[in-house]
Amino acid sequence: MILAFDTSGPHCAAALLGGDHILAARVEAMKKGRAERLMPLLEELLAETGAAWADLTRIGVGIGPGNFTGIRLAVSAARGLALALKVPALGVSGFEIIRHGPVHGAGTGTGALLAVVPGPREQAYIEQPDGSIAFGPMVTDPAGAACPDDDWQANIATLARIAAAKTPGPRPAPLYVKPADAAPASDPPPVILDADDA
Repeated sequence: MILAFDTSGPHCAAALLGGDHILAARVEAMKKGRAERLMPLLEELLAETGAAWADLTRIGVGIGPGNFTGIRLAVSAARGLALALKVPALGVSGFEIIRHGPVHGAGTGTGALLAVVPGPREQAYIEQPDGSIAFGPMVTDPAGAACPDDDWQANIATLARIAAAKTPGPRPAPLYVKPADAAPASDPPPVILDADDA
């Protein structure tokens, strides 16, 4: 039984896969509050199917690209759950979802030259045919690109199935393509006084 979840975009998405069947899936659109909502959502999903944490055999998690904070949230939750439950956690990128799941733009992800995950401000995360990843203007040629379907109900099911088929390896890590938009404070740090100066 595989629990999969993703918070890399403006959503909390989760699915429970038992064998070949999606037992339950939930997607909630949200730009804020994902950190507070993720664990209750997972517990609700388990309760809906009558499953318990101890029934899980692995965790699947979306590693990005996408929202910096959302990716860190999901990856840290997956790693913590895997450690506590003594099961493997497997990371799945948005590009893998495109390659294996429902897409728009090229008809199927496997025949596309580029895999494109929409980003902020009309930019996109673009996986080139050689596997390199860039962040740049949104691709406008749909014949040469495949984007994920906007239906996260389908995408989270695809994520769960990819995690089921993967061989466990290193712990999942965030897939950051660009630096975080937030910048450190530009104010000088406070002066630290010695006890003699006080």
